Amino acid sequence: MITAESKEKTSTGAVSKDTNNPYESMIQRFDVAAKIIGLDDDTYNVLKTPHRQYLVSLPVKMDDGKVKVFEGYRIVHNASRGPSKGGIRYSLEVNLDEVKALAAWMTWKCAIADIPYGGAKGGITVDPSKLSEGELERLTRAYTAAMSDVFGVDKDIPAPDVATGPREMAWIVDEYSKIKGAFTPGVVTGKPLHLGGSEGRVEATGRGVNTAALEAMKKINMDPRKSTAAVQGFGNVGSITAKYMEEAGIRIVAISDHSGAWYNEKGINIKEAIQYRNLNGGILAGFPNGTLISNEELLTLDVNILAPCALENQIRRANANDIKAQLIVEGANGPTTAGADEILLQKGIVVIPDILANGGGVTVSYFEWTQNRFGYYYAEDEIHKRADRSMTKAFENVWATAQKHKVSLRIAAYIFALEKVTIALKSRGNY
Repeated sequence: MITAESKEKTSTGAVSKDTNNPYESMIQRFDVAAKIIGLDDDTYNVLKTPHRQYLVSLPVKMDDGKVKVFEGYRIVHNASRGPSKGGIRYSLEVNLDEVKALAAWMTWKCAIADIPYGGAKGGITVDPSKLSEGELERLTRAYTAAMSDVFGVDKDIPAPDVATGPREMAWIVDEYSKIKGAFTPGVVTGKPLHLGGSEGRVEATGRGVNTAALEAMKKINMDPRKSTAAVQGFGNVGSITAKYMEEAGIRIVAISDHSGAWYNEKGINIKEAIQYRNLNGGILAGFPNGTLISNEELLTLDVNILAPCALENQIRRANANDIKAQLIVEGANGPTTAGADEILLQKGIVVIPDILANGGGVTVSYFEWTQNRFGYYYAEDEIHKRADRSMTKAFENVWATAQKHKVSLRIAAYIFALEKVTIALKSRGNY
């Protein structure tokens, strides 16, 4: 039996190490939650380990006629509560440990959102900016073919992630449908609307981040109209988060992407920033309505709310002491290391963890999947209402768990998820 240590030790994660390995970081939080609830050894061992791991070689003919071989991954972490669900990312940073962590986070995220999915994740080690559209299409189709026995409407359902979007999902639908001999839109989510995509999917993750932030602000008595925010990352998640925060009355004083960060004490007009980005090759470089600062400086600005919506490991032991925000809402996956969590907790900073805050995306993905299955599609306002209700309920459940166990929201989220997955696992019978 895994027993709890002192509540102080487990709630603070005092034994955690600061690591840039996302899987190790996930396991450290998992271990703390497992100890608090007294998770039995058998269940612990099952949930700690991915159910399936796939590694494939993908030979692709390039535009110059040469063949280049890429490495692709798909990890199914757990499917106790339903078919596995998770995105596909294209990045040179993709590796086995990253995908394992992301797959586990999807398991916990779906449980927190009360969606009948398990967790999975996939990726290809590639710099997509170096490939032509034709090369990307051939790579995507090669990956789909290699994973055609893994994917399935009732088995494993991919979705967009870093550097993938509706275009790539359309290619997957087409290739998978050809292989199976029938049009199968439900095999992926995040598709274009004309191929069975859902209204509201583009805004879903960022809208959910904002919903979680507003719910937390109610709990800690923060007035949106008297609050400032810095948003790291200005892709789909970051820009939509900023847009909805601005609509709620929050003054956005800093935004960023990989080209740099821009600060304006008086506030940045997010609609104008999105327009500038869209007309500037998709990046903020040269943005005229703010002072250029670094992404690292953005994290330590004197603001009320910090929304890291970029990549993993942005808030670390090295910079956590310099964080001034009272509330952190994690739009990205794994932006805060386990070691940094200790410091933030000691400083009294409220952190809405990724597996809660960015659950809006998978929630609307679930709506898309169900719409594909019964052939009836909801209007955008209905999707937004359903997603908002889901996010609010998820936040209240995690908040109540945190109060019950006197732990951080992150550990509470893990506790809530672990308990739900454990019930499903045991109900299905022991291995």
